[in-house]
Order: sequence, then C-alpha cells, then structure tokens
Amino acid sequence: MSNPFVRIVEPLDPKQPLKKFFNLSKLEDVRYARLPFSIRVLLEAAIRNCDEFLVKKGDVENILNWKVVQHKNVEVPFKPARVILQDFTGVPAVVDFAAMRDAVKKLGGDPEKINPICPADLVIDHSIQVDFNRRSDSLQKNQDLEFERNKERFEFLKWGSQAFKNMRIIPPGSGIIHQVNLEYLARVVMDQDGYYYPDSVVGTDSHTTMIDGLGVLGWGVGGIEAEAVMLGQPISMVLPEVVGYKLLGNPQPLVTSTDIVLTITKHLRQVGVVGKFVEFFGPGVAQLSIADRATIANMCPEYGATAAYFPVDDISIGYLIQTGRDKEKVTYTKKYLEAVGMLRDFKNSSQDPDFTQVVELDLHTVVPCCSGPKRPQDKVAVSDMKEDFETCLGAKQGFKGFQIAPDQHNSIVKFNFEGCDFELAHGSVVIAAITSCTNTSNPSVMLGAGLLAKKAVEAGLTVKPYIKTSLSPGSGVVTYYLRESGVMSYLSQLGFDVVGYGCMTCIGNSGPLPESVVEAITQGDLVAVGVLSGNRNFEGRVHPNTRANYLASPPLVIAYAIAGTIRIDFEKEPLGINASGKKIFLKDIWPTRNEIQAVERQFVIPGMFKEVYQKIETVNKSWNALDAPSDKLYTWNPKSTYIKSPPFFDGLTLALQTPKTIEDAYVLLSFGDSVTTDHISPAGNIARNSPAARYLTSRGLTPREFNSYGSRRGNDAVMARGTFANIRLVNKFIDKQGPQTVHFPSGETLDVFDAAERYKQAGHPLIVLAGKEYGAGSSRDWAAKGPFLLGVKAVLAESYERIHRSNLVGMGVIPLQYLPGEDAGTLGLTGRERYTIIIPEKLKPQMNVQIKLDTGKTFHAIMRFDTDVELTYFHNGGILNYMIRKMAS
Repeated sequence: MSNPFVRIVEPLDPKQPLKKFFNLSKLEDVRYARLPFSIRVLLEAAIRNCDEFLVKKGDVENILNWKVVQHKNVEVPFKPARVILQDFTGVPAVVDFAAMRDAVKKLGGDPEKINPICPADLVIDHSIQVDFNRRSDSLQKNQDLEFERNKERFEFLKWGSQAFKNMRIIPPGSGIIHQVNLEYLARVVMDQDGYYYPDSVVGTDSHTTMIDGLGVLGWGVGGIEAEAVMLGQPISMVLPEVVGYKLLGNPQPLVTSTDIVLTITKHLRQVGVVGKFVEFFGPGVAQLSIADRATIANMCPEYGATAAYFPVDDISIGYLIQTGRDKEKVTYTKKYLEAVGMLRDFKNSSQDPDFTQVVELDLHTVVPCCSGPKRPQDKVAVSDMKEDFETCLGAKQGFKGFQIAPDQHNSIVKFNFEGCDFELAHGSVVIAAITSCTNTSNPSVMLGAGLLAKKAVEAGLTVKPYIKTSLSPGSGVVTYYLRESGVMSYLSQLGFDVVGYGCMTCIGNSGPLPESVVEAITQGDLVAVGVLSGNRNFEGRVHPNTRANYLASPPLVIAYAIAGTIRIDFEKEPLGINASGKKIFLKDIWPTRNEIQAVERQFVIPGMFKEVYQKIETVNKSWNALDAPSDKLYTWNPKSTYIKSPPFFDGLTLALQTPKTIEDAYVLLSFGDSVTTDHISPAGNIARNSPAARYLTSRGLTPREFNSYGSRRGNDAVMARGTFANIRLVNKFIDKQGPQTVHFPSGETLDVFDAAERYKQAGHPLIVLAGKEYGAGSSRDWAAKGPFLLGVKAVLAESYERIHRSNLVGMGVIPLQYLPGEDAGTLGLTGRERYTIIIPEKLKPQMNVQIKLDTGKTFHAIMRFDTDVELTYFHNGGILNYMIRKMAS
C-alpha cells in the first residue's frame, strides 16, 4: 500500500508494541488540517482499503481538495469498519444471504464465500409489541407473546449466527439497536488488521446516525447495501458537502435535549441538507452530554442529512469510561486520536475546519416544543400547542390540516371503560408512550420524566385509565437507574410500567387500543392524539386510530397524559385538580436541571453498564432454548409463511444482460410530495381485507395468526402484497386515501397488488410518478424490493431521500429525476399516459435520458445513478446479483 500522502507510524508506546496506524495528521499538506473531521474519517477509510473500486489514482488528492471538488461528483469509496442490523431488516438480509449461497452453488462457486467479512451485529428489537400495559407483569407477558409469534424467525436468525462467521445476534429483550451500539458495541477506535483506525459503521436502520454523537461516523443504508458491505463491497458515494452547524450559548433551565433536536430538525429542513453531512462545532457543543449529542444525531434522517457528526472530544472519552469500557482500550483510543489530530476541543476555534456552509443556533433561544401532527419537522412551541392544534382541525387536509367542519370542532363522544363513564373529543390523548432510541438513551430526560412523575403522584395527579401508557427503555441500564434512583414506582403509578425493551410504539408496534375507545373515535370521526418520545409521526405509523401524533420529550409525554388532551395551555390551565381541590400546574411539578443532574451523577454509574452488558448474549432463557439447524445451507420449508427463498436470483446467469429500453410502461401510482417508506413498505398489522390477508388465509391461517408485516419480512409473497398497502396512501388516481389504484386497461379500481399482477400477467412494465422527498423515512429495503416484485421498472420523482434512492439502485429499479424547474405539472403529465424510457447503450453517471409518451410528447429526465459503481450494479440487475457473479467466478 504505497501512497505518497501516507506515513506508516510505529506503535504509540514503544514499551508496549501494539498497533500501527496511518498518521494522516503528518501529511506534508496543510489542506488536511482544514478538512472537516467527518471527511478525515472518509479519507482514512479510502486509504486503508485497496480493493476493487477503491483508491483510484488521484482519490486521496481529490479528498484533500475537498473544497474544490465537492460539487463535481467525485466518487469516494467508503468501506465501514462494522455493520449493525435490526431484526426487521436483518431477517430479509439473512434470507438473502441464504438464497445467495444457493445461487452461488448453482453457478458452480463456493457457497461459503457468501459470508460477512467485517463484524456484523444484529439486535432483535423490532418484534415486541405493546399488547399489555398498565400492569406489573406487562414486560413478561409481552415478551412471551413476542416469542410465541416469532419463534420461527428467531430460530432462523439463530441458524444465521451459527452458519455465518462474524455475525453476532443480540437476543430479544436486550434493548434498542442504537442504544446498545452507543452503550456497548461502538469502539470509537478500531484495533484490527494490524492497525488502529477510526470506528465507522453503517446500519440497516436510518437512525444508525445516533452513533455520530459519540464521534463514530455512521449512517443508515438499505438492507441490500448493507449485505454488499458485509461481503466486502465498499459504499460508493459522491464526496459530500459538509454543513457546519455552530452551537453557541447554554440551554435554558426548562429545556431538554428533545426540544433542541426538534428545533434543529425544523431548522435544517429549511436549510436543505439532503445528501450532505452535517458536522457540529462551536463552544455550545461542550455544553452537551454524549446522550444529548446522540439525541441530535439520532434524528438526522428527519432533517434529511446523510450523517450528523460530533467529533470525539474529552467528553466522549469520559462517556466511554462512564459506560464501563475497558480502561486500557480507552487510554489507547485517546492516544491514537491525539496522535492523528482527531481529538477535538470545541472551545478552540483554531481547530474549526472549513465547511461548505455554516449555520448557527444559540442554544439559549430554544424553547420547550413538540412536533406534529404529521411530520417531525413541523415544530410547535409548547406554549402554542393548543392554538396550533385547533387551527389544524379546520385547515385543509394536509400535513397541518384535518379539514374538520367548524361545527364539529367541539364534538364530544361519551363512552364506558371498565365500568366508568368518560368523554373523548378532538385532541384527546389516547396513546402516551415513552419510547424510542432517540430519548430513552438519554438519562437526563428519562430521570426528568421520573422526577416529574414523582412530583405528580405526590401532588395527587393521575392519568385516565383508558389512555394507553407505556415505557419501553432502550436498554436494561435505563431500568436499572430508574429503579435505583427511586422513581420507577411513581412512573408505574401513572401507568408507565416497563412494557418491553425494543422500539415498540415508535415504529407502530403500539398494540391495540381498548375497543370502547376505538368505537368512540370512529363514532365521532375524532382526531385522537398519540404523544410519544419518538422520532417519527408520519400518518398511519403510530396507530391507525390516532390521526394526530406529536413528538415530545419524556416529561412532556407524561404531562400530556395527565392532562388527557393536547388542547391545553400549560401556562394558563392546570394539569389537573387533586382530591383536595387544588389546581396543579405543570410548572409546579417540572424538575429543575440541577435536580436532574444531581440524580444522574449519583445513579448513572459504570457498574450498571458492566453488569447489564456482560450477560447480554445469554440472559434471555427463551432465546437460549431455541433449537436451530447447523447446516451451512439453509433447508427451506415450503410450508413456512415466515421464511421463504426469494425469487430475486431466479434464472441468474454468469453472463450479463444488456439493459433494455422500457417500452410503453403504465403508471401504477401517481403521488405528491413527501411519500415516505412508511407509505411504500409493508408495516404494521395486516388488514383482514388486504391481498396479504387473502394469501395467508389461503395458506390456512386465521386472522389472529397473521402477525405484522414486520414479522413476515422474510416472506416475499406477503411483502409484495403489502407494498403500498398503507391506509393513508394518497394516490392521485383515487379520490380518497387508501391502498388502491386504477388498472387503466380495464378502468377498474383495484388493490395495488392486484392491479400490478394484472399488468404483469399481460407483460406490461410499470413506473411510479412522485413529487419531492420521495422515500423519506426509515431505511426499509422492502420499499425497493416490494416495487421491484410488483414489476416497477423506474420511479420518476422531483427529488429522493438518500437511502431510498440507494435501495432502488440496489434492486435495479431506475431512479429518474425531473430536470430542474420541471415536474409533472409543468410537463402536463396526468399519469394516464404510457411511458417509453430510452436506455442508451453507453451510460454515464447522472446522464439525461429521453422519455417518450404515447401522446407524442417527449421530455428528458436525469437518470440518478450517481457513480460508476452504481452503473455497474445496474448492468448486473442490482447489487446482490453483482456479488453473486463476483463470488461464483
């Protein structure tokens, strides 16, 4: 590995010869010192790996000239040090690996070459649901039901952990992937392969960016791309712009990290950072704990950036010690970072790098806030919540509107629950969940919630019994310090018992609402509310019966649960009246920052982390008892409705097929802006009148056995039928929300899958039309796999969210983008035309291609294959086909 810019440096301590490292800080080039720290990690990765597609002549020079070439589509090869997966995306990844082994064997290759070559950790956190709550045994009953529903999936994952090297499974009940990564898995500095080098990671979950808060460069990718990385393939990316986000000042005493991140999310959506890195700097960063930084980095997908990076500083090193990491490793981590100039001092402005653009936030200007009712970037100050919701009620149907007739705004529906009479109205809270990695990883907001609960109980306040309350911590450490600090019993008294260790309500695993509550909501056509400490609140995600969902800090979740409605002005109206008739206001029970910090210093200690994580892989007895096969090739069970060999590699040959022009394609669906992967990918419960339900019924299952789409991600037959099955789908061909479309040859309105099947049987290719931000949200590989199986050959959109565009590329679906200033409206497209997309013989990144309509109209669009590597994948029919051919030959 000869390179004029790199010096191989001897071990850090001559007395203890451990590892060598590349001393990039000693480059005889002053440009290195001006690079953003996140770009330095990319440079390190590019130099360290010399494989196919990596470190072409001039790559290092290009990266050092970052300010000059960042707008010129310079290709950067990034091979992350690690991969993390969760079970919703991990199961289909292992299914693909098993099918790829079969395919390689058929082509005459060695099937065991299909194996992760870098560390891959899979955390099972997406399967557990809030079926039971408000009872002391909720946790055990939910976990038992989780195993009953998912035993076959779990056995399959256990087979994968044995069949593949370098793959570790963290069993269910351990915590949420990103919190486990932050508290346990992350290295910060790797010491492998004879060298020290920076830790970096990609994960099959969009909130992988949470680890950027600890100084580990990471982001979410689709399962397809992650599989390629595990097999040794680099991520080919365009050298990104880096927006410097300067933090100044100190937060006000009543402000939480949740308020800060919701403020930043709205700000950066306005700035526009899709496809860019955001790197935080400035003296305000030094005021934030690692948990605070992780909260901000976690919501990176909500503001659209690729990464949200906080370089490592002394606070980061202190966090490694606090969480019980090996002291010797921590010592060498700091020495290495100092030696290569990557230990940051945020108060030293001379270390500030050059950025593409700089934006600022004075932390003192942040106020308590929520976001909603339908998008995380729609921030609302708590003081404005009542007025904002009431405005939304009457506003036109949209992100900030429900179009409720004025004479219905004060509708009330009476109902009975457990023998008592209650009332529901627009704005009534029916779900209140302390959930998600975004907030449960942060001791300050969790202890803040616990202290608020304590004061509320002592003041005589309660939560109405019909409200579905829940607490799903991100790791066992949270329960440990809540219990040791004495606040857990108060949380339980308000209904916030621990219901499980997993994502739960945040990803829509909120479980059923009481029947009488659902009947009341339906009867009054009420805009019922969910309040959660999560990161997403897209329509249809949290629960089908909560049309308004607000993101809030854990203490505010409890406050709104006590109030029972979102239509409250906390400054003027009491939370409640206790048995003595005294009005209790939020300010009366809100804990101070000093109170919270005192409890945190006393109870969040290294011993807790060590005790929880030293037994994390063996503590689950149900997991230990699972019996999994030991064969290297998986034996598919044709009767299984959970695990099925996918058809992606059927008929695959070693010879490449020349990409062909897409002729006379019909439009399957026509969308507006902000269609998310929640709209596209199968998620939530399987509706009884859906194509997926009909398929499962034909296999002999009853509705109670359907389980969720997430649990069936290993079965392509179910997932294809659930693609575009979201009840809130808005298709321009249909005059109401729902998972249907028009089959143009017959003029019939059909379920999306049924229409696609008719087109497929007639040999007609399909495309999808969309507006801006197509594919926002979770890194769901089925958002690309599903359309591929429906016969979608291309998507034509105004813009794409990064992960989904990569997923489309990975499946061989062409992402087309309108030329600047053009869209369906300016071009007069109705979606009822037939489209011929001319694919030239010689392709190049981001080239314009011609599209001809059967009306005689012709226009051009950008083919969003952004790099030569992506074109290579396209010629192979996708990433996985490319890897199979590579391994087989």
